[in-house]
Amino acid sequence: MKRETFFLKFAVVVMGLPILALCIFLLPEIAEYFAELNPKLDFLQYPFLIGLYMTAIIFFVALYQTLKLLSYIDKNQAFSELSVKALKNIKYCSITIGTLYIIFMPLIYLMAEVDDAPGMILIGMVIIFGCMVIAVFAAVLQKLLKNAIDIKSDNDLTI
Repeated sequence: MKRETFFLKFAVVVMGLPILALCIFLLPEIAEYFAELNPKLDFLQYPFLIGLYMTAIIFFVALYQTLKLLSYIDKNQAFSELSVKALKNIKYCSITIGTLYIIFMPLIYLMAEVDDAPGMILIGMVIIFGCMVIAVFAAVLQKLLKNAIDIKSDNDLTI
């Protein structure tokens, strides 16, 4: 493992650990709290929990794709179709997480309304905005990498 990407791989793993801890310890308690807070909507406890776990799984897929991209950089395969594919998968993961939060925003609104916590809606909006930024950034990098690969292949053919 090269020194240049070791810190980035470490940072990716460190980003995943709090989310894993949230999934194990905090998410079931949040879903139970929502059901206790509003007994009329307690049937939404499990869809809420399933939606949060789905976004966590997609987040871990994106982190895995990031680790794959960093390993391609280690192997001097940064300018390859594999890197483009990893960026495309990261982009799709980000779009999917943003879409899931848009779908679950009415549920977050109901939870915030009952608990009188408008910050929950703001947190949902920040997550949606963050996913949009990551998707746009990954799309731009994907396009730039694809163009660089095309230029490299053209230069290799003009010898």
